[in-house]
Amino acid sequence: MQDQGLLLINLGSPRSTEVSDVRQYLNQFLMDPYVIDLPWPLRRALVSLILLRRPSESAEAYRQIWWEEGSPLIVISQRLCNAVRPLWKHGPVELGMRYAAPSIENALLALAEQGARSVLVAPLYPQFADSTTTTAIEEVRRVINKHKLSLQLRTLPPFHAEPDYIQALVASARPALEQDFHHLLFSFHGLPERYLIKRDPGKNHCLQSSDCCHRATGEVLKTCYKAQCIQSAAEFAANAGLKPEQWSVAFQSRLGRAKWIEPYTESRLDELAQQGVRKLLVMSPAFVADCIETYEELGIRGRVQFIAAGGEDLQLIPCLNDNHDWAQALVRLCEAQLGATATQISGVQVAG
Repeated sequence: MQDQGLLLINLGSPRSTEVSDVRQYLNQFLMDPYVIDLPWPLRRALVSLILLRRPSESAEAYRQIWWEEGSPLIVISQRLCNAVRPLWKHGPVELGMRYAAPSIENALLALAEQGARSVLVAPLYPQFADSTTTTAIEEVRRVINKHKLSLQLRTLPPFHAEPDYIQALVASARPALEQDFHHLLFSFHGLPERYLIKRDPGKNHCLQSSDCCHRATGEVLKTCYKAQCIQSAAEFAANAGLKPEQWSVAFQSRLGRAKWIEPYTESRLDELAQQGVRKLLVMSPAFVADCIETYEELGIRGRVQFIAAGGEDLQLIPCLNDNHDWAQALVRLCEAQLGATATQISGVQVAG
């Protein structure tokens, strides 16, 4: 069968480093109710305030990491898509970004034009969050309903602890781990705490104790972003043979005044330097492709901060990017979902 399409989805990036393009991108991103979960009038007012200064600041950050071919996130995601195509023997493969181009809409239309009758949607986010996974799937549903496409859908679930993912991650980091280092910091993208509480099935687990994420199982673990991040780091450490004192977890990229999940990466960088860590490795398993959050926030600003606090060197471990081992692992993860049963939901065929 050659009619099983595969849609890879990543977050997206501005079209260029021009302030106008960055503003347009940020407006689309921040106005998503899954990203900022406020009522529309409040969200519009808040985003309008953010857009007064943030686009110029972000544009400068993008300029520091921009490639000749374009946005690193887009270029790397396209390379991964190209690496997956010859490995996926079931039909066409396309790439869509949740925000900006190449769009999910164009990718789905391309899959339909190539004869796909069923599409496996693969959000490239190892850990679940409404602001990444859910919004990507909802955009797929919107496009299919808009164009009345006759497609069955299956979805790749979060793969934060899947052996194929963990093993690919360890293999990609092995060269750095074989060097002399004092500590490995896993820096995941942060979320406001209220997003965790909102997704707590019984509203009686998340943030109720200091070790709640370490005890998360079953339905709680399925939608707890922080617990999944901690599990990803723990699985990596176990497979890489790291001792407990050799690694820790933190969360980056805070926005606004709301309480975000802790510990914060900025604080952790200072603490590690003050504790005598001189050679620090940093990796961000929340991303499968390097982007502004890894290259600029961690690799540039994070390094400057760590050295200013007394550290000697911060080495950023690259994301999985388009590594062949990762492309093979991703295909295996996706193929494992081909047996899922499709059911009818709101006019769209979605795997049940």
